[in-house]
Amino acid sequence: MNDQQQIFDRGQVRHQRDRATATFAHHDFLFRELGERLLDRLADVRRAFPLAADLSPYPGVLASLRGAPSVHLGGIETLIETGRARLPVGDASPRLVCEEEALPFHAGSLDLILSCMGLHWVNDLPGALVQMRDALRPDGLFLGVMLGGETLHELRQCLMEAELAETGGASPRVSPMVGLRDAAGLLQRASFALPVADAETVTVTYPNALALMRDLRGMGDGNATVARSRRPLGRRVLAHASALYAQRFGEADGRIRATFQALFLTGWAPAANQQQPARRGSGEVSLADIFAPKGCGST
Repeated sequence: MNDQQQIFDRGQVRHQRDRATATFAHHDFLFRELGERLLDRLADVRRAFPLAADLSPYPGVLASLRGAPSVHLGGIETLIETGRARLPVGDASPRLVCEEEALPFHAGSLDLILSCMGLHWVNDLPGALVQMRDALRPDGLFLGVMLGGETLHELRQCLMEAELAETGGASPRVSPMVGLRDAAGLLQRASFALPVADAETVTVTYPNALALMRDLRGMGDGNATVARSRRPLGRRVLAHASALYAQRFGEADGRIRATFQALFLTGWAPAANQQQPARRGSGEVSLADIFAPKGCGST
């Protein structure tokens, strides 16, 4: 991939995650909330997964949820964790440090791949999904959650408007993210069977915009775009943006709200004995047989 195609500075992403590790437990609410929802979906799949990989950026978070050791997590017998930022959560799962865009797994070697809050920082998301599908055994499952395009739309709007007003120009201050329709298309493009993408919204309130930005830094999710400005926003821009945020997105109690859109992605590695979606036009029931004609008691 050449520099012109890179949206995210992967070195900056690593730096932000490493910096966040020491105090991550004070800012991990979103990871834990979305991790819980991810595991709820995994719990609906009634089968064993002998060998699984967790591609989440902070190893141990998923395994620590609900106090469950990784060997009992959703039918998983062995869980391999791949993130760089080791957290002190008492998890003893095998660990293999790697990048989401360069997975080291042999083709057809895994039964399950999980990913919580890491894929929205991947430059080559189509390529990463293809690698995941290749790493799965036939009928293996990929289950992930990432932030979507509606995330932090309030902050994005206020920062851009404030910077334009105070400096006469603006640079990206909130990272771009994939939309729901694009995510669904990427699963299909990666040749996953039975692909599903759906969205859920998590709304969080903060005392003010500065508290929100401190939390983003604490969870390692600050701006890491290649095109980001290296210059600080400055006090006037921050004050202007905070005032706009409170005016437009303030709650009755004086707090502000922030939107996080979570995209949940599900796909299966193709297998010969797998359930297949019905062929378009193969339905055998006529709509005329379902709906009564007008004048025959219909309302």
